[in-house]
Amino acid sequence: MKETFLSFVYLLFGDPRHNSLEHRLFNTVSLVNAVLNIFGALGSFYLPNFEVIFILNLTSGLLMFVMYILARVKNVYYALFWPFNFTILIYLSAMWFYNGGSLGGNHYYFIPALVIAMILLRGHSIWVLYLIYIGFTVSLYTIEYYRRDLIIFYPNDTERYLDAGGNYIFVQILTGILIFILSRNLNIERKKSDSLLLNILPGSIAEELKKNQSVVPVRYESISILFTDMAGFTKVAEKMSPEELLSELDRFFRSFDSIIKNHNMEKIKTIGDAYMAAGGLPESNKTHPIDSVLCGLEFQRYMRDEKEIKLLKNQPFWELRLGIHTGAAVAGVVGTKKFAYDIWGDSVNTASRLESSGIVGEVNISLATYEQVKDFFECEHRGKISAKNKGEIDMYLVKGLKEGLADERDPLRPNSVFKEMYLRIQNS
Repeated sequence: MKETFLSFVYLLFGDPRHNSLEHRLFNTVSLVNAVLNIFGALGSFYLPNFEVIFILNLTSGLLMFVMYILARVKNVYYALFWPFNFTILIYLSAMWFYNGGSLGGNHYYFIPALVIAMILLRGHSIWVLYLIYIGFTVSLYTIEYYRRDLIIFYPNDTERYLDAGGNYIFVQILTGILIFILSRNLNIERKKSDSLLLNILPGSIAEELKKNQSVVPVRYESISILFTDMAGFTKVAEKMSPEELLSELDRFFRSFDSIIKNHNMEKIKTIGDAYMAAGGLPESNKTHPIDSVLCGLEFQRYMRDEKEIKLLKNQPFWELRLGIHTGAAVAGVVGTKKFAYDIWGDSVNTASRLESSGIVGEVNISLATYEQVKDFFECEHRGKISAKNKGEIDMYLVKGLKEGLADERDPLRPNSVFKEMYLRIQNS
């Protein structure tokens, strides 16, 4: 029921995923005013000068409805800013003369009208808007003061009180609707911005940044850092258009994002065709070496599956080099614009060398990582491998889960015994 109602609201006023707050507000205000003015025209027959008031309400209502249609269909609400405002101002000015002047309560409408205009302001000068609204109101009061004969007043106090009171109540209702619309839309915008922030930063880091406008760097004595790189990327990329290349990378990295989420890892960044993630931060845990290796094995399986599909279609394919190292690092947020959560330290450099010295299709890990995962995974010692600027590093290839720890139907899925061992480490 709620989803149906929201779908109807989005159909009328615009979807928050595709329309800005200002656009949705314009749609709402123009449609609400159109409906109210048209109904106001139909309810004006009891007034002594109902012909004029009927025409004013009906004409302004129809104009508002046309603007609503144009804003919804043509998506050009910002071009309707001044027609919208002048329609309101001319309507209120005309009603001033035909509905009791300052005694009729029509001046109450100028306040929400100005507020709405201020919210919808886009690419226009605020002072111009203020001067126009001030000019209209001052002119109306001046004309009434010097030419009261131009104002059609109420025949008796009863009608004056009823109409002024009705206008006052109606403005309160209109203001309430406006506040409700703004609060609802601001909540939607807040959720969108929070969601965007959480796509850039870990949850706890995003909260700290929102509260303090900065993030205190944290040193972690033990985290696991995972690096990947597409082997043969340049060669394959030369045969693809920019759009195809971006689409393919986006598809791969989206899958990687899903995999690391399932293994309690944190995406750090992508650089070209390289992907970097880490485990054990921003919330410290003891299982990050195991998490990172499980993640690496799934990465490589995904790439093998993609390779088979590409070979069947006789299309070029990428393969993955992948390295993991466990050690100390410092993590924090850099920059004030386009900020990013990043990690620094010798462990990061070592992890990068594990990746560049890795074997395509394999999960290459350091001795430090091996020591913490050897009870869970079958590993093959490669010996000491020379790494750029790091000398010789003991490296191991992870071949899979140890016998008795894998699910019978899926050799890369941990079974209950694995999970029990994992929980003991997690809770130790």
